[in-house]
Amino acid sequence: MRPRLATTAIAALLALTAAAGVSARQTPAPGTPKPSQHGEVSQRIAATTITVVYNRPVARGRELFGSLVPYGRVWCPCADDATTIALTTDVKINGATLAAGTYSVWTEPGPETWTVIFNRTAQAWHTRYPAGQDALRVKATPRTGSHMETLAFYFPVVDGRKAELVLHWGTVVVPLSIEVP
Repeated sequence: MRPRLATTAIAALLALTAAAGVSARQTPAPGTPKPSQHGEVSQRIAATTITVVYNRPVARGRELFGSLVPYGRVWCPCADDATTIALTTDVKINGATLAAGTYSVWTEPGPETWTVIFNRTAQAWHTRYPAGQDALRVKATPRTGSHMETLAFYFPVVDGRKAELVLHWGTVVVPLSIEVP
């Protein structure tokens, strides 16, 4: 075997071995729970149902925002598959209209203001932002809350035709005001 061909063959074999090792680390053994558990929250507001489906990363003592999750870069609040939100009717989120449908949810965190992005590509991997497919971008002002070890979405306020949906991880709470027809 020629030296160049041998080197290429060895490099290919090492790459395949490394890829297999990464794949094995990412897939838990049968019967082993995933570190980031599946979560889902659904809320009826008047005649509208809103459902958020996501996988829940755990803080595990890490510094989250501005470190693990850099400021000023698009981030999907989840693990594995992208978080989705399904709306049965058109709604207003922070005053802007979002049509009924299913969207992936992305954010661009900042220390003072976050951008929350609703993307038309509902099925996506959490590290592959589908640029150019945004249906809506809204600004949100984060607030401080009690420590939430595992990322959560929930509706702390539901009143008639209005509600608040929050993303909460660590001590950061990102609220979204929702109005339904």
